Amino acid sequence: MTQRRGIIRATAELAGKWFGLLVLLGAVVGMVIPDQTSGLADHVPIFLGIIMFGMGLTLRAADFLLVARRPLAILFGLLAQFAIMPFTAWGISQALGLTGALLIGMVLLGSAPGGTASNVIVYLSKGDVALSVTLTSVSTLLAPVVTPLLVLLLAGSNLPVGFGDMFVSVAQVVLIPVLAGLVLRAVADRWVQKFLPYLPLVSVTGIVVVVAGIVGANADTIATSGWILLLAVIAHNTLGLGLGYGAAKLAGLDESTRRAVSVEVGMQNSGLASSLATTHFEPAAALPGAVSSVWHNLSGSLLASYWARHSPRPADKRPEPDEATEPTAP
Repeated sequence: MTQRRGIIRATAELAGKWFGLLVLLGAVVGMVIPDQTSGLADHVPIFLGIIMFGMGLTLRAADFLLVARRPLAILFGLLAQFAIMPFTAWGISQALGLTGALLIGMVLLGSAPGGTASNVIVYLSKGDVALSVTLTSVSTLLAPVVTPLLVLLLAGSNLPVGFGDMFVSVAQVVLIPVLAGLVLRAVADRWVQKFLPYLPLVSVTGIVVVVAGIVGANADTIATSGWILLLAVIAHNTLGLGLGYGAAKLAGLDESTRRAVSVEVGMQNSGLASSLATTHFEPAAALPGAVSSVWHNLSGSLLASYWARHSPRPADKRPEPDEATEPTAP
């Protein structure tokens, strides 16, 4: 039994290390065998709920103490995320002539909370992990209200669904699973900690399956308009990373905080965007989220590799609070 657990744990560590490449492999599989993978797209909300439950298991009430200790940094990070990314997504869509389902998909992507892999990327980047965990958690808890409002504001004339329906969807696949994981961690912490090292395997597997299903269901659309969609996603992610860092720098925040804000702004919860798209809109609306799942993990890994070789100067590096721990799942 001990040997088996060791093998599973080693596999989970490899999955977390090679997350970006595994997601890319899932996209390739979706394109190569679309008939076999397209059916997975119908179950995206279930897979995302499992991933969000795993995220909830990694959280503790102490993680949210940072809101009280550094409210301005948290508020700034949230404003940057929910202001920069939605409006950037809309602007890029207008510039590239994206309409209909692809416009909705881009706005959904931009209006989503922080991505599930952002904490790991910030950790590898030698950024402020405590701030990253808190921003991801708080933005996720705000998502049921903020995400539908932003989508209705920027793509309202194209939407066949109202605020209430989207609120319920986000609550079902994000808020409820996260809170359930958080509560379970609170009442059975010792038991949950035994399983934390294995969570990356669950998260990575779920995201890879989601990407394979969405790509498989939209293989024809990708073949005809994939290049412009890829350009839109790359521009969106690059601007998010750059503007997030620049805004934090202008605000006078230290280097480790700038890195955390940059990643939190630039990396969105693409699984949520894909889930909302498959639930309420036509399949093509899920494409920006699927492409982003591949791209932002690759770009985030590259950025982390660069920042890891350029550590913040001691004067610019904020000490981690006692509550901050190494992220255990993407």
